[in-house]
Amino acid sequence: MQEKKSINIEIGANIKEMRERRGLTQEQLSELIGIGVKSLSAIERGAVGISLSTLRKVCNALSVSSDALIFGPGEPNDTSDITAALERLSPLQLDLVREMLRIMTTAFTTK
Repeated sequence: MQEKKSINIEIGANIKEMRERRGLTQEQLSELIGIGVKSLSAIERGAVGISLSTLRKVCNALSVSSDALIFGPGEPNDTSDITAALERLSPLQLDLVREMLRIMTTAFTTK
């Protein structure tokens, strides 16, 4: 049996942590990214490496950056997942979000 590579173990653990933070089961995530549950389980355990195309699908499904999965999730106030989600919006959608944020931050700072 081949020894697990530490990088595979780290990335797998990060994927599992982010999946659980999102409240998804292995079955749900595997369906979202189009791989079998056994394959996802092997990735999360670090038994196998993850391909770039699957990594990209995981990032999209979990709305996280590849950095979060490769290097580990940031601090609780890390906004990289929000940034990643915003980067996938159309220009019109992004303008709407900007306006909503402007209204909300004005409400929070007004006494």
